[in-house]
Amino acid sequence: MPSSPVQILKLRQLVGFLGERAQFGWWPTAFYEPSGRLFLEPIFSKTPQVAQYHGVVEAARRLHDEHLSIGAYHLFRLTEEIEQDLHVLVQTAAEEWSPAVLYRDKQTALAALTDLTSAAKKDGVGPISIGDVRNIAGLLRDIASVYRSAFLSGTPSFPYLAG
Repeated sequence: MPSSPVQILKLRQLVGFLGERAQFGWWPTAFYEPSGRLFLEPIFSKTPQVAQYHGVVEAARRLHDEHLSIGAYHLFRLTEEIEQDLHVLVQTAAEEWSPAVLYRDKQTALAALTDLTSAAKKDGVGPISIGDVRNIAGLLRDIASVYRSAFLSGTPSFPYLAG
């Protein structure tokens, strides 16, 4: 596989957490709040953390898809191969990488996102072309940088990758 599914999963979880209602409100979900987990546990008693992950990913995917062209890849819609790898990985590691476990609050999560960014800061508003999905491993820092800038400026940005 051309990219590190672990790094993609970590960035996806982090941006998913920051995009939720309690942090920056890009999507109206609250899956990573304590009440979200309490809501999911009776339904998904063995895998509430996986349900949290999929709920946030779907909310983020819908928002990104609304702002990007059909066929564009982005952090929440990748190639089938990568998506399958992420699905397997989240089944085994969702609890240890859950944003609800890793980040106490918005500031802690922003600091973690800052640690993932590239030295050359990337920013912009709306859709932002980052490169080719086949090179995603080398572009994760740029993607993280765009999201960091967008969260700090309060203006949603949607980094995307060509196929």
